[in-house]
Amino acid sequence: MRRYGLNGKVMLITGAARGIGEHAARAAAARGAKVALVGLEPDRLEALARELGPGHAWFEADVTDQQAVDRAVAGTVEALGGIDVVVANAGVANNSTVAASPVDAVVRTIDVNLVGVVRTVSAALPHVTARRGYVLIIASAASFTVLPGMAAYSASKAGVEAFGNALRLEVAHKGVKVGLVHPSWIDTDLVRDQKRESETFNEMLGELPWPMGSTTSVDECVTAIVGAIERRKRKVFVPRPVGVVSALRSVVLGPVGSLPIQRKAKEAVPRLEAEVAASGRYFGATSAGLGTRDPRVAVGHEERTPERTPIGEPLP
Repeated sequence: MRRYGLNGKVMLITGAARGIGEHAARAAAARGAKVALVGLEPDRLEALARELGPGHAWFEADVTDQQAVDRAVAGTVEALGGIDVVVANAGVANNSTVAASPVDAVVRTIDVNLVGVVRTVSAALPHVTARRGYVLIIASAASFTVLPGMAAYSASKAGVEAFGNALRLEVAHKGVKVGLVHPSWIDTDLVRDQKRESETFNEMLGELPWPMGSTTSVDECVTAIVGAIERRKRKVFVPRPVGVVSALRSVVLGPVGSLPIQRKAKEAVPRLEAEVAASGRYFGATSAGLGTRDPRVAVGHEERTPERTPIGEPLP
């Protein structure tokens, strides 16, 4: 397959202030792409844009706010000339069970991870279509596996997978390709927060069979992502053996496959709920605007409203 060269291509990445998005931006820029960084942490976005050098832009935007997403997309087109690739990466993970979480924390997870992807892709799609470009959606191994405490996260990622698969059929005749990335545990702030703040989570992770219990470096994940973009691939699994789990999902999620986790849940769920109750934190400490003891603030209510106006400019 002929490579889809990134040199000169414009790539918009959400969740670009940290983790996979931040490292993907560096890798794409190193290959000559012009990158639009979109996220909720302006200081980090600005610093990253300056690090990448001339020809990049950054925009502060909440992916759950359509007007903010639209402005970031319009700003990217104005500053960089169009959009060839959109990487819908922004995501959060709430820390507890449905029973022990404020409903707004559960809904916020789905809103960011699923609805935020829909908003981002919908806003960028006309520009990507004009260039017969590529849509890459960061899904998860949680699209087809589950653990206690991950109901909202797994639901959001399963939805993302279905959205991407259907979108692929809708835009193929227009020359647009759609890819889905399914990482397992990646060594990012999001995963480190979960490990640091929950002994129970660490225990459950340690008992999962390989490859589902292993943690992969962010560099390895980003290498797979950049490779997916350059080949305009349909599916990418990180690490690669996660694809076997996807193929066997009916077994993994069936009565026999889920029995060991169900047995463990009897004593793990009360401990997990107690840990979160003690911390008062429903999202990881580094989740922008979410790492707080106040659930009203944690889900973006009136006490913490992100800036809605894109404030990025292309660097000279």
